[in-house]
Amino acid sequence: MASFRYLVSDVDLSIAFYTKHLGFALQQQFGPAMAILTRGDLTLWLAGPMASAARPMPDGRTPEPGGWNRIVLEVRDLPALAAAMREGGVSFRNEIVEGPGGRQILCEDPSGNVVELFEPRA
Repeated sequence: MASFRYLVSDVDLSIAFYTKHLGFALQQQFGPAMAILTRGDLTLWLAGPMASAARPMPDGRTPEPGGWNRIVLEVRDLPALAAAMREGGVSFRNEIVEGPGGRQILCEDPSGNVVELFEPRA
């Protein structure tokens, strides 16, 4: 099984975001340092500032949340989901865009990590 790790600023706040807005379930939590969430076949590790994954690299760089790499979650009725998430206070980097395979929008978790919500073309 493959897992995906996101560095987050606050593990509890991130758990609330992923479970409330995106349908993840909390599998296990290791205090404020780390949590493991699942959604179908996807396992998401949330690593807080006290996690070993957040330690500085030998060259001095410090891992941090954000960036443009992202998980993609397939959804139904993207406009309705995006509207409900906006009403719930979720931030988005863009508006819904359409491409050859469907439409997508990029939301941010509380630490600024990107989640792409994608509705495939019918």
